[in-house]
Amino acid sequence: MKKNFIRFSACIALATTCGYAQVKDSVKVKQLDDVVFSDTKFAQSKEKSGKVIIKITATEFQKKSGQTLANVLNSVAGVEINGTQSANGKNLGYYIRGGKNQQVLILIDGNPVTDASGISFEYDLRLLPIDQIENIEIMKGAASTLYGSGAASAVINITLKKSSKKPLQANAYINIGSNATANNSKYNGQDFNQGFSVNGTVDKLNYLASINSTETKGMSQVAEPNPDSNYDKDRFSRINYLSKLGLKANDKLTLDFFGNYDKVNNDYDFQYDNTGLNDTYFNKSKTEQFRFGFSPKYIYTKGEFRLNSNFTKLQRAYQEFNSGNNGIDNSSYGSRSVTIDAFNKNIISTNFYLITGTNYQFHDMKSETPYSIITKEVAKFNMVDPYFTGVFTSDFGLNINAGARLNMHSQYGNKIVYNVNPSFNFGKEIPVKLLASYSTAFVTPSLYQLYSEYGNATLTPEKNTTIESGIEVSLAQKKLTFNMVAFYREQNNSIGFDANYQYSNVQGLNKAKGIETIVNYALSAKLNCNANYTFTQVDEALNRLIPKHKVNTSIDFSATKRLFLNANYQYIDARQDAFFDGNTDAIVSTKLGSYQLLNALIKYELVKDRLTIFGNVTNIFNEDFVENSGYSARGRNFKLGLNVKL
Repeated sequence: MKKNFIRFSACIALATTCGYAQVKDSVKVKQLDDVVFSDTKFAQSKEKSGKVIIKITATEFQKKSGQTLANVLNSVAGVEINGTQSANGKNLGYYIRGGKNQQVLILIDGNPVTDASGISFEYDLRLLPIDQIENIEIMKGAASTLYGSGAASAVINITLKKSSKKPLQANAYINIGSNATANNSKYNGQDFNQGFSVNGTVDKLNYLASINSTETKGMSQVAEPNPDSNYDKDRFSRINYLSKLGLKANDKLTLDFFGNYDKVNNDYDFQYDNTGLNDTYFNKSKTEQFRFGFSPKYIYTKGEFRLNSNFTKLQRAYQEFNSGNNGIDNSSYGSRSVTIDAFNKNIISTNFYLITGTNYQFHDMKSETPYSIITKEVAKFNMVDPYFTGVFTSDFGLNINAGARLNMHSQYGNKIVYNVNPSFNFGKEIPVKLLASYSTAFVTPSLYQLYSEYGNATLTPEKNTTIESGIEVSLAQKKLTFNMVAFYREQNNSIGFDANYQYSNVQGLNKAKGIETIVNYALSAKLNCNANYTFTQVDEALNRLIPKHKVNTSIDFSATKRLFLNANYQYIDARQDAFFDGNTDAIVSTKLGSYQLLNALIKYELVKDRLTIFGNVTNIFNEDFVENSGYSARGRNFKLGLNVKL
């Protein structure tokens, strides 16, 4: 404990020497200059936005070489992605502002993505290689007015890479790393990630095609009781293909098409139940996802019209050892999702524009397990949601974003959600922005929660109300930026799992509240320090795997035009967890200890704009910690990488 405290104090002291009291989010954000899309669906100056939207740019991704998408998101204020330190095949949990997976909406190029057969209807971030991403916007708070069901605690808006302006450009990369726990420190190559892409623009046509492959082994999903246990090392394998094609028909009309295929093969263990019988080499899963869509955009004199359409087909298959008959059980899950979002921006005056739109969603699922068969004719629903948002921006600093949405659900009828989001900029003389919002959200049960063998057709939708207020400050010619947001969220009809092994609504009101603080200080053109702190407090019914305190700090140093160095630190507070004890047939609550990680990166451009190499080390002190009860966590690991641009 004393050693951990010394490490923590040393890291705080290091950050202080670089202006710790004057730093920002571990993902650098230009707080008042950026153009953002998430709070209106159209480009808008961040100055005029009434939200603190975290934007992770392409430049920032270059400073995160070797990390996964989940790792990068986990360093953002207010975001906890549980599973980032576990074996790659383990499911991820998204905990944002006290919410969980089903309350977080993920968009890829404006299209909502989901697994309609999944328990929580969430999109699996493990399917998306980070190397395909151009930038990400994270907007926290209820956003159902613009984005519909599921956008209760956050929207993660992912934009994939675009085509080069050159006729032909190619890029290739390879990363090799270790994949060890603190008690099993084997630093041979166990983590491989490689990819290749070509893209360009010829006349009015642009194109992009890429392939990515990831392969990891070396870790057991379930933690080994001791280093001599020799548990089976669970393999994770992913291959991804992406193609994009765009046509600029004229100055007003552009047409964009995409197609995407992902395949994941994964070894997994039995769910941890404290019996010591959870390791197995029989259990395997395979996931295949097909996505394609069409997105036209038309610009006219007084506005802009867009349409985002997306079709997803996802199939998951499992083979699992059955200890009762010493045989293998086979299960399969399939789903289809169609989303169409047509929306229009109409400029009424220089200070006011109106966004109107209609969103259509259809989802179905089927499954076949040893315990039940669910057909897609039964397990399906659709939604048709008209919505509007008015945006007022004044010359004297007042900005107002307000709107409403009518959710028309085939299962639950009509529900109205709305938001009011004022903000005020004091101007260049006083570089301060105040913001506030009141918003409601509507979260429908998933098809699995309604129709599976554990389902409950009488479930009612979850309702959320969020209030937030905050401040943004920019000083010293924007070298120092600071923001702080306080939030309070009420949650009714939460969906839980009861003692009868069935999904049910949790009676009563549950609350989450907290504070998110982000600071950034650019000491010079070469040295930048940034940090964030998150405080989250939730009622007991929501309190699982959510740290009360979380800190991220990072120091970026551009030693030369070609040499870049980074050191980053993360502190995760103690968390509540629970697991099923197979020895007593009871649910056991447990408290997981706090932990802290120190990581470092060095990156060098061998050939300007052509060839770059990097090396990183994570968990430098090889801290032994528990991220989830009974599961392995990563120890000290190394990674080397090479990127070639042709």
